[in-house]
Amino acid sequence: MGLLTFKGGLHPYDGKELSKDKPIAVYMPKGEMVYPLSQHIGAPAVPCVAKGDRVLVGQKIAEAGGFVSANIHSSVSGTVKVIEPRMTVSGAKVNCIVVENDGQYEQASFTPVKEQTPENLIAAIREAGIVGLGGAGFPTHVKLSPKEPEKIDTVIINGAECEPYITADYRCMMEIPEQVIAGLRMILSLFPHAKGVIGIEDNKPDAIAKMRDLCQKEARMEVAELKTKYPQGAERSLIYAVTGRAVNSGMLPADAGCIVDNVATAIAIYEAVTFGKPLYERAVTVTGDAVKSPGNFKVKTGTNAAELVEAAGGFKTRPEKVISGGPMMGMAMGTLNVPCGKTFSSLLCFTRDEVAACEPGNCIRCGRCVEVCPAGLMPTKLSEVADHGDFELFDKLNGCECVECGCCSYVCPAKRRLTQSMKTGRREALALRRKKA
Repeated sequence: MGLLTFKGGLHPYDGKELSKDKPIAVYMPKGEMVYPLSQHIGAPAVPCVAKGDRVLVGQKIAEAGGFVSANIHSSVSGTVKVIEPRMTVSGAKVNCIVVENDGQYEQASFTPVKEQTPENLIAAIREAGIVGLGGAGFPTHVKLSPKEPEKIDTVIINGAECEPYITADYRCMMEIPEQVIAGLRMILSLFPHAKGVIGIEDNKPDAIAKMRDLCQKEARMEVAELKTKYPQGAERSLIYAVTGRAVNSGMLPADAGCIVDNVATAIAIYEAVTFGKPLYERAVTVTGDAVKSPGNFKVKTGTNAAELVEAAGGFKTRPEKVISGGPMMGMAMGTLNVPCGKTFSSLLCFTRDEVAACEPGNCIRCGRCVEVCPAGLMPTKLSEVADHGDFELFDKLNGCECVECGCCSYVCPAKRRLTQSMKTGRREALALRRKKA
């Protein structure tokens, strides 16, 4: 039997050797801490502190602004300086709570979950402000509360980490695998008919061996060895690889009987239930050929991204491009003076901006973008339709099924900005759908 995988995809240079053998080092921030009120999908959180208030590590400073929202907690002790709009990784200004770090790290008291009933587990996860740490930032308490929990038969922990360069999840599986297992066990307790599957790409054989060894003691858990291929870790690709079930843009994973959570999310669930610890820190990879000492760091939310470069030894040479997230789906940053939020998984610094250096040419109708598209689309046609502003046709041609993985742009010999056009088309087509509804 071959390795589990999906249709389409490609094999970019992964660059993981720069940081994969670097253990996670704790980084203590130096300057002021900035907490955006939108670190998740859904409604922004609402501040529950005011200017001049003293806060402690783990203290709630903003409450969820609705059901699809998440609490935000301070990662340091100090005084609230101001609540005002600040620049974030996305390039937009967002209302933020700014805390002056006093360097004492005085901690609030946490309450572990004593009786692990489904209601208590969900309440603890909600209170801890846990969101999907793979990048999407969807509130986890919402994901773990499907309409028909009895129909969930597969809980998948995403350990694929298919984006090039990022190794934070890999280091978590190598250093604290027991916490991943414990987090999955807690999730499984919510779904009595489900089995747990930890999906890991075969370029991480040591992590596969370690997790398999621990799963031998667990009757409801197994490890799925996945083919190393991008975007293997995308939710739809992962579900197809593990279960053979197809999920489209009009469905939730729960509609296919699946729940998918990231390795770091499982660890956060374990900490919230076992210790009552809120989500205020996470593992982050700082790497790239412009960085002196690439590595992995435990970073407190609100930390200024520029400090992480210093933690990694500073720049060897001035970078042409800096990215938050992976090189395929991450966001290029115009400044390092932005805070690290809950979904900040990595900081990549490159000496050369290879994308900007390429001048797009004419499409030569080679069909490579069609071959690699994991959604089975025709990116060349869809990008043309989007560029002409025909978003109704874009929707009719199933353009909203695009997962914005970047495969089409990567493989295009003419270096056309296919993904960029598809993103615009998808955003406008979905807005058109909402307007009609």
